[in-house]
Amino acid sequence: MSQDTITIELTPRDVLGKKVKHLRSKGTVPAVIHDHGKDSIVAQGDAIALLKVFKEAGKHHPVTVKVGSKEFLTLIKQADFDPRKRRLSHVVFNAVSKDQKVEAEIPVRPKYAEGNEASPAERSGLIVLGSIESVTVEAIPANLPDELFYDAEKLVLEGDHVTIADLIVPANVVVTDDATNTIATVFEPSALAAANDAVGGDAEEVTEVATEGEVATEGEVKPANEKTE
Repeated sequence: MSQDTITIELTPRDVLGKKVKHLRSKGTVPAVIHDHGKDSIVAQGDAIALLKVFKEAGKHHPVTVKVGSKEFLTLIKQADFDPRKRRLSHVVFNAVSKDQKVEAEIPVRPKYAEGNEASPAERSGLIVLGSIESVTVEAIPANLPDELFYDAEKLVLEGDHVTIADLIVPANVVVTDDATNTIATVFEPSALAAANDAVGGDAEEVTEVATEGEVATEGEVKPANEKTE
């Protein structure tokens, strides 16, 4: 796990609702800090600086957020992007306590044998398809890992697979997802191609269009005293 400190300074924000689009046009991104049921702190920050923090911290690395004279230890709960311009449009931080366990999404990565950049299956011409990119863990903020690994050397023959139970997890971290969920599976290329051809005629392209407000609140239930824009 990384102990690198990530810090960003934001400024208080008076602009709310639909008017925030004017902030974005000037390179400023609106943000919100939810603080343990208290009134939310509405803030704003430089778009480039906030994007850099999101790329470094993801949703698992603690971020110290300073707003005026106040300072919060947080995790990024949500980061929204404009679907057309692909620019960061809104960030939600959750304040956390350094001594209390929190839940966070941790990326999952393969761990290869020294000197290799692929699993034994891939080195022999087979295909490894991943089905899980991250898992939910519980730990105090300082113990949150930046990523979790599985032993890719276990992937050798067609049908071999690894599950969440195969992850290499530090003793002070608990994975809360179902341990039987499959992370990656080995397939024979021709069999995979045949399966894709079999379903190709029935595939239906679905395009989701969400409004700015829908993107900012998707999947969250906000207490009445929490502002999201």
